[in-house]
Amino acid sequence: QVQLVESGGGLVQPGESLRLSCAGSGVDFSVYVMAWYRQAPGKQRELVAKISTAGNTNYADSVKARFAISRDNTKSTVYLQMNRLKPEDTAVYYCNAVFMRTYWGQGTQVTVSS
Repeated sequence: QVQLVESGGGLVQPGESLRLSCAGSGVDFSVYVMAWYRQAPGKQRELVAKISTAGNTNYADSVKARFAISRDNTKSTVYLQMNRLKPEDTAVYYCNAVFMRTYWGQGTQVTVSS
């Protein structure tokens, strides 16, 4: 059973940065494809970024060149570095792990507002 705990969310102004962390426990973290999703009020949950077990990455067009996903398997942690944040990035951000089954964290709120 994988347990995922996100941290690092908060309130920032447009143009600022945040780094989200997702700590996993319970299994061999390295075999999981990891991803960050987000859900804004009234909208569907959407994929933000994904990182494979080999370290290959994919991003939503809306965050390319601003966000970076990375993983440290020795710490069982995946990160999302978010730069040049915009008000439209405001959402609850969820960590996701997939290997035979799908697991979700509880989410962390990111609010971008002046």
